[in-house]
Amino acid sequence: MFWLQLNRVIGYWPVLLKGIGMTLALSALSLLIGVVIGFAFGILRAGPNKALSRVVGLYVDFFRGTPFLVQVFIVFFILPEIGIELSAFTAGVVALSNAAACFIGEIVAAGIQSVPTGQTEAAAASGFTRAQQMRLIVLPQAIRVVTPSLVGQFVLLIKDSSVVSAIGLLDLTRSGWMIVQSVPNGLLVFGIVGIGYFAICYPLIWLSRRMERHGQAPIL
Repeated sequence: MFWLQLNRVIGYWPVLLKGIGMTLALSALSLLIGVVIGFAFGILRAGPNKALSRVVGLYVDFFRGTPFLVQVFIVFFILPEIGIELSAFTAGVVALSNAAACFIGEIVAAGIQSVPTGQTEAAAASGFTRAQQMRLIVLPQAIRVVTPSLVGQFVLLIKDSSVVSAIGLLDLTRSGWMIVQSVPNGLLVFGIVGIGYFAICYPLIWLSRRMERHGQAPIL
């Protein structure tokens, strides 16, 4: 019986493959956008403008302190009430990118603050503008420090992307729900789905650990 069900699940490999592709596309695009916005958040958080830093900090804390599922529902179900209609994929990207940006912003801010102030003071004494200090001295060092954490954030993003299945997007988790309707063995089906997520995430986990051993520990 088990082997028969296993063969039936394997027969749905195109559905699983499509779900994996959607999960990777959603996560990669969200990470790309999240990194860009997150670096802006991090620079503002660590910047000299205290008022702006507090505003960004409040925004970041709000989204870090609320369930991601609620954020997805707000984007997909509430925004249309004010005239902003988004597809399930776009809503997923918006919610994931925003969540990733908030976490990445804190990582980047900590990385910037880890750079010794003596270096920026010396640069200022040499005539460097604040923008030049950030671009030529602070950010290169901060990026090296935070890169392992950014890889780890990608792993978290891939796992969090499973939440978008709640709004109908055909990701890997949603593929599992479709298959279990025909193969009523949830343990088997979602065991395979779990193996799929592990296969995606483990190389990134290995890479993050390797980078930690050869560089600095990640900022949590």
